[in-house]
Amino acid sequence: MKFLLIAIALIGTQFTASAQYKKASLQAAGLTCAMCSNATFKALKTLPFVDKIDTDLNNTTFVLHFKPNAAVNLDQIRSKVEGAGFSVAKLTVTANFDKTKVENDAHIAFGGQTLHFLDVKPQVLQGERDITVVDKDFVSAKTFKKYKAQTQMACYETGTMAACCKPGSGTASKRVYHVTI
Repeated sequence: MKFLLIAIALIGTQFTASAQYKKASLQAAGLTCAMCSNATFKALKTLPFVDKIDTDLNNTTFVLHFKPNAAVNLDQIRSKVEGAGFSVAKLTVTANFDKTKVENDAHIAFGGQTLHFLDVKPQVLQGERDITVVDKDFVSAKTFKKYKAQTQMACYETGTMAACCKPGSGTASKRVYHVTI
């Protein structure tokens, strides 16, 4: 009986976690030619949760459309870009929220991950909304420094839960993604 309840909970978590991220707009830095863009495109296509990719070579932007019911890993996206020899300049994710209450400098569990919202007013998110990842290695050093000044929580520096993180904040994982709207 206990095993059955755990299995049902895990299946439910997987379904809700994977269905919430729809797509991502990724701007890569360091691309100087069509071969650079092609290498990044090929690397991103190997991600198991990516269904298709649209490209805008003039703006070095890739729009990744996620497979339905696939768990999305934002660090894997960054890893693929870096593996191709480049870096992430900006990552904006379109997520489907269902009456999700957010406030500044607070964690929420979302899509099987923990999101830490920075520079936002208290609000309830409903429907598709774009959120921008502002973690180290997802933005420029200048942008990272700007958001670092807005929080005292150590998790922004490390990207993982820290003693300063509020217990009972509905954390879904030890990895914390710092985002803004």
